[in-house]
Formats: sequence, structure tokens, C-alpha cells
Amino acid sequence: MFYFSLKYFLLTCILMIIEICIALFLHDSFIRPYFGDFLVVILIYCFVRSFLNVSVWKTAITVLLFAWFVEVMQYFQLVQKLGLENNQLARTIIGSSFGWEDMAAYTFGIIAILLLERKKILTRSPLQEAPGK
Repeated sequence: MFYFSLKYFLLTCILMIIEICIALFLHDSFIRPYFGDFLVVILIYCFVRSFLNVSVWKTAITVLLFAWFVEVMQYFQLVQKLGLENNQLARTIIGSSFGWEDMAAYTFGIIAILLLERKKILTRSPLQEAPGK
């Protein structure tokens, strides 16, 4: 069950850097709110797969349910209920406003993961040739 995958860990690190750059430097109306949400479920998925040998589907569904749960907690104003509305880090991580479009972004992120895993893009060794070559 526990193991270490350098490939998924490196993907996690790359995605974390991208997410930090989006959070710090992009203040637009598409990339930050939607593409950031799309990427965050991929980041969490890669992090889990870095340390746990769990099936693609179980990991993907668990990550999606977790993301949806966090989004629903935004609907119930968890940050305010915890008294963290003035804490920028808590507001960034937990979020402060519910949106159906965020739920869709998380879903599309997981669909992308499932498609990439099905095509063996994430699990293929860099030394392996692509199919059909």
C-alpha cells in the first residue's frame, strides 16, 4: 500500500509550483479561478499516488469527492465559522465562496486524469516509446 513514486512526486512538485505562480501572479477571470481548480485535483491526485499504491479509479474518485466536500464547505462558510476570515492562507486553501463552476472544474480535472492514465501517459517510462512507433 505505501510506496514512493518519484514520477508522481515530481509531477506534484511541478504542479505545486504552477499553482503557486497562478496564485501569486495571475489575477484574471479564467486561469486563476477555473484552470487553478482544474489543476488542483490533478496535484492532489499526483500527491496521493506519490505515496500510496491505490488504484487509479479509487484515487481519482476519492480526490474528486474530497474536492467537492471542500467546495460544499465553502457553501456553508467554513472559513467564517472557524473564525479564519482574516487569514489569507486559510481563505486561499479552503476557499470562501461556493461555485458550481468550481465543481465542474474539479470534475474535468479528474476526467483528464482518467484519460491520461488510460492512455498510460502518466505511468509510461520516459524511455518507453509511444505506441505505434
